[in-house]
Amino acid sequence: MFTFRFLLTPLLLLMVCLAPALSVADDNPTTAQQEEDAAPKANPTVELPKMQKILDKIKGQVSGDTNENQLNQLNEMALELSGNAETLGQALVPQMQQLDAQLAVLGPAPKPDSGVKETAEVTRKRASLGSQKDKLADQIKQAEGIKNGALMLSSQIVNLRRDQLKSQLALNSGTIFGPRFWAPLISRQDLDGEKISEFISELQDTAALSWEPGWRVGTVGWLVAAMLVMTLGRRYGEEFLAWVSIHKLPEGRLRRSFLAAAIALTTLAAVVLTFNFVALAFARRDAIADDVQDFIDRLVRLSVYCGLIAGLGRAFLSTRRPSWRLPSLSNEVALALKPFPPITAALVFIFQTVEAFNYSVGTSLNTTIFANGLTALLIGLTGLAISLRTNRVRRRMAHEGNAPEARPTIVGLIQLGLTLTALAILVSLTIGYVTLARFLAYEVITCGIVFGSFYFLSHLLNDGCDSLFSVSNRTGRWLQTSLNIDERHLQQTATLLAALGKTVLVAFVVLALLNGTFATSTPIELIQKVIEFWGGKGLESLNIVPAHMVNAILCLIVGIYLLRAVRRWLDQDFLPKTTMDVGMRVSLITLFSNIGYVLVILLTLSIMGLQWNKLAWIVSALSVGIGFGLQEIVKNFISGLILLTERPVKVGDLVSISGIEGDIRRINVRATEIQLGDKSTVIVPNSQFISQNVRNATMGNAQGVVTIQLTFPLDIDPVRVREILLEVYQENERILETPEPSVSFKDLTPAGIVLSVTGNVASQRQISGAKSDLLFDMLTRLRKEGIVLSTPQTMIIERRALQQAAASDELTQ
Repeated sequence: MFTFRFLLTPLLLLMVCLAPALSVADDNPTTAQQEEDAAPKANPTVELPKMQKILDKIKGQVSGDTNENQLNQLNEMALELSGNAETLGQALVPQMQQLDAQLAVLGPAPKPDSGVKETAEVTRKRASLGSQKDKLADQIKQAEGIKNGALMLSSQIVNLRRDQLKSQLALNSGTIFGPRFWAPLISRQDLDGEKISEFISELQDTAALSWEPGWRVGTVGWLVAAMLVMTLGRRYGEEFLAWVSIHKLPEGRLRRSFLAAAIALTTLAAVVLTFNFVALAFARRDAIADDVQDFIDRLVRLSVYCGLIAGLGRAFLSTRRPSWRLPSLSNEVALALKPFPPITAALVFIFQTVEAFNYSVGTSLNTTIFANGLTALLIGLTGLAISLRTNRVRRRMAHEGNAPEARPTIVGLIQLGLTLTALAILVSLTIGYVTLARFLAYEVITCGIVFGSFYFLSHLLNDGCDSLFSVSNRTGRWLQTSLNIDERHLQQTATLLAALGKTVLVAFVVLALLNGTFATSTPIELIQKVIEFWGGKGLESLNIVPAHMVNAILCLIVGIYLLRAVRRWLDQDFLPKTTMDVGMRVSLITLFSNIGYVLVILLTLSIMGLQWNKLAWIVSALSVGIGFGLQEIVKNFISGLILLTERPVKVGDLVSISGIEGDIRRINVRATEIQLGDKSTVIVPNSQFISQNVRNATMGNAQGVVTIQLTFPLDIDPVRVREILLEVYQENERILETPEPSVSFKDLTPAGIVLSVTGNVASQRQISGAKSDLLFDMLTRLRKEGIVLSTPQTMIIERRALQQAAASDELTQ
């Protein structure tokens, strides 16, 4: 069976590849030759005035009363005009280069006093070429001006469309429960009926053209190819990529991410190819009306959107291979959500087809609002059904005693956002803001597609980089052998490449969100519109505009999120793969965070439009506060920056300050945390590390010195005692061999001989434990040898002796 599939897949691909050739050969074998013979060369003298007239005509139409559909058409015309002007200008560049080469051959004109004379033919030729060059330069400049003017006009049209959308969002078109909303379904307007009948007639004529004699074979071929691609091609293509993932890719996470991306791409390719093949089956004749062709082109572009919805949904759920599912999603929840991706794709296709139909027909405003309202209603209900069904399945699993799935916080936020957006859609439809509801419906789908694509691509990029540079795989071993580099450097390269790729993906996500497929306005502008509606123009005295405040808040949130993400990446991924010690890594991360927060706050204030000259009284108050109450805080903050930059002490050092000795665990902005030996923590202000004497036991030399002084009686054998003490030090596993232990004669006192034994240990933190073990061993060995320590001399005075001495003195007297 598997061999049959692999034999059938190439046959399907062969049919798909041969279908266009058969169709073209069946339809019109001489079309390409006729088009090539009929394509005249562009004449800039004629084309440039025409382009300028078209540009002026578009400007005149834009300045008049236009609706959204007309503005969209004018925008497309402006973009097409810009492209044509750019093409014409590029076509003139080689002619300019040729004229420059010819003038270079003739050389510059001789000076009158040089005595050199040239023939009249050369002079005439140079003048002719110069005149042609000036004319050509003017034409190139004119083409460039038309291109720039068309691009500027397109930008103005886009802004005008956004302004119109804002105005529409502020208008109330009536609740969906009122008769006004359902009026187009009950009583259709005569004008709409005529337009719809005419357009349906054009569609029927287009279908009839594809079944005329000489065109039927190609139509049937395209339809069969579309059906095979959608059914067998998608299935066997997905299984082939799954076979590649299992047998050709190295073991690891790359297999799962590759398979998820393969499922999404095969589904997208199948849907897009199917739509294109169907479009070619019915709309490949030149006699098709322009509005019909535009309608079909819109459906073909819509196939990409629907294919992404279905493909990303199937890849996210992965119900056929639960063990290969990329997100942490239980199988019960995945099976419960399985119908929703195709349902959502079908709803989007149906209602976008209706909107494209209304756009091509040019129906009235009521009919358009009715279609938009139904679109938003069904999409909002679908989103709410997804959230409710997911919660119901999870509650049933909990009731049955099954272990709940490990859901990260972001999953809960996504589900909460989907629920709130669905409720906002339904509320907007209830109170009558149909256009706003339609915008929210397609915006949530667009965000889902964008973030879903980012999720799969980021996993694929990260897993691909790890697998490519891993020494356990063939590519990593080859790179290590060829470049003769350490494994650690390969891991660092993989981490940097993955981070760079994710940065590019984030940039694409931002661009995609700011240039939505269905919406002509960004979410930021909608929030700005709401704030302007509620709060007016803003605080003009401080030059603070509500729109700027929204942008500033979003900048603050995004900046803090990115700052924390980069900090987490440095702490967990990149810096551990370097040769830096823990203290250096923590200091760098803390310094990066402090500088990053300052920059984010400054950028937020700049976007807010806050003018410091309007806040002179606040600055004065802060100056007084710094002079009194905030002085210590500022001093500690500056001291913290000095500690992080100069690094006299760092995280992990064993320090002693003001009678406190312990390990530095964290250097914060205001204070430093020191952990003592009993695991308690002391908070020391940073300024004390700058103004006081600090003993850093681990700075410069990590080794510790264990010194023990003992006092022996005067009658001992010092040589034997020295041997015993050295043996005890040498037998202890913590004492280093280099430098070797030593015994020194410290002093000779009436109490006895003072000997000092010294040895080195690997760390300052081992001194206490090593000293304890050595004392135990020393006393045990000395007692076995019969050697005792010297006891201090004491004076004992008995009261009875004193009384007897006093009595004898009295008798004598």
